[in-house]
Formats: sequence, structure tokens, C-alpha cells
Amino acid sequence: MCRNITILRGLEPAATAEEIEASARQYVRKVTGIRHPTAATEKAFEKAVRDVAKVTARVLEALPPRKQPPTSVPPLRIHGRP
Repeated sequence: MCRNITILRGLEPAATAEEIEASARQYVRKVTGIRHPTAATEKAFEKAVRDVAKVTARVLEALPPRKQPPTSVPPLRIHGRP
């Protein structure tokens, strides 16, 4: 499904809140088909992003460490942010 969403579990250093939010935003864009929210969709869209980001952070914290790091690097790290 979401080929553009990078694996965040097992990153060193751990995934940042910004990386988790970016993945959540990509997921919500994919499942809703909304690339740029309008005034009519923005509230629901942003709430969904927040909710998905919270759940993602929780599951990443709850899972045991990976034996090997992910094979790809999150886009935010490639572009030099975190």
C-alpha cells in the first residue's frame, strides 16, 4: 500500500516526533485521497494525522528493538533536518 512511508522502527537515533507526524500525514493522505485539505476537510484531516501519529508513537515505544536497522532512511534525514 503506502510505498512512500518509511519504516521508523529501529532507527538510530529513534524516530523523531517530526518523522512520526510526516509518516502519519502520508498515511492519511493515501487513505483519504486528500493531498491538500480544503476548508471543508482540514479539521478532520488534521485530527486524523494527530491520532495516527499518537498511535504510531505508542506502538513504536511498545515494540521490542529490531535485530537489524531499516533498509531505508526517512526522507527528513536525507534532507538534513533531524
